[in-house]
Amino acid sequence: MPLIQAEDLTKVYGKGETAVTALNHVDMSVESGEFVAVMGPSGCGKSTLLHLLGGLDRPTGGRVIIDGQPLNGLSDDELTRLRRLKIGFVFQFYNLIPVLNAVENAALPIILDGVSVAQAKARAKEWLEKVGLGDRQNSRPDQLSGGQQQRVAIARALVAEPKLVLADEPTGNLDSRSSMEIAALLRQVSNEWGRAVVMVTHDANLASYADRVLFMKDGVILDESRRDAGHTNSAEEVASRLQQMG
Repeated sequence: MPLIQAEDLTKVYGKGETAVTALNHVDMSVESGEFVAVMGPSGCGKSTLLHLLGGLDRPTGGRVIIDGQPLNGLSDDELTRLRRLKIGFVFQFYNLIPVLNAVENAALPIILDGVSVAQAKARAKEWLEKVGLGDRQNSRPDQLSGGQQQRVAIARALVAEPKLVLADEPTGNLDSRSSMEIAALLRQVSNEWGRAVVMVTHDANLASYADRVLFMKDGVILDESRRDAGHTNSAEEVASRLQQMG
């Protein structure tokens, strides 16, 4: 069974003549340890899809199933608990707390979930080592570059050992070099650490790191490109496929 499934997923904002269909009967699935990129023009529904997959918003129709658990029937409190246990989020804006250092920021989610401060910091330090920030654990956000801050955010997303990481334009505030470093790190999250990663991006270079690229337009997944033994999902090909969609 896939780790995450979307079945006939629909999201409509507003009613009557002002109604806007952001997602239109979307079906998709993601396996454990798979890295999937979602691409498309602005307003195509890719961020809406990510929010529905993460239980941050509720669909108008269809359903999302994560690790065998349908989200539709869950209360807000149950959804919050599922997100804390099974999903890590990485956003364009790092959302780090300025007065906390890297260890404290990365540890915060599991401290809030009841893990002792000492244990939470130990786990945070392990993840900061893994994401390449072993020497900056005591630095506050204003002492870190944008790429380093996003690494802290990725460590924070992984500290609860989730099965799924959802990344929404994770390099939107970074230069090209830092962007590629974050893309490589997300591939490592998938390949080496076995987490499923779903990433929304407009950057073909970033999408080329994924195992599979989904191309969206007008709330529908129109096409996909899959990495395999004879096919690498090059940035040039991804950009060309995106351009063909108009």
